[in-house]
Amino acid sequence: MPTYRIAPSLLSADFARLGEDMRAVIDAGADWIHFDVMDNHYVPNLTFGPMVCQALRKHAVRADGSKVPIDVHLMVQPVDALAQAFAEAGADLISFHPDASIHVDRTLQLIRAAGCQAGVVFNPAMPIDILPWVIDKVDLVLLMSVNPGFGGQSFIDSALRKTEMVRKLIDASGRDIRLEVDGGIKVDNIRRVADAGADTFVAGSAIFGQKDYRKVIDAMRVELARA
Repeated sequence: MPTYRIAPSLLSADFARLGEDMRAVIDAGADWIHFDVMDNHYVPNLTFGPMVCQALRKHAVRADGSKVPIDVHLMVQPVDALAQAFAEAGADLISFHPDASIHVDRTLQLIRAAGCQAGVVFNPAMPIDILPWVIDKVDLVLLMSVNPGFGGQSFIDSALRKTEMVRKLIDASGRDIRLEVDGGIKVDNIRRVADAGADTFVAGSAIFGQKDYRKVIDAMRVELARA
């Protein structure tokens, strides 16, 4: 069975108490913290900058003192300068949209040279044609199962077919690459997404929209443990 990761998205947290919400969701069992960066240019919304990431980095620890990875998803254009800024701010993984970068291979190299794992992101209607050409430099593939820009959207079913396609490419590469899906992930569909080949799941409103974060995360893990 794959090692599954649940990555709550701070996009759905209470912005007035981000540090508290992040610590609460870590205490509830989050594996990663997903950090959605929007620039009101590539996508129609504006969220967090590197300073917010830097401020939260020291709080992204478990009760035993172990570090919780910060998974930065850049929905920005251009990419490179902000990718470097987030690396310096304490990000562990940085993913970006290939259509927002002038030179995708160079951006991947830049992120990895800064000490972070690098990922590429594909929107629902975006083909994955570029992936075979850069898969040797990719540590993460993030598939959007909603259109980027806002939380609380419904899962787009065609993302399941794309997940299956990407899983085959990853397996054929022989490399240790996480396959992450983001958008509309809930307790009642997380198993289907896992069956399609995903091993990392971003959930925003499904977790932060509930009073008991642990109850939701535990319920997701029960679904993921089903044969």
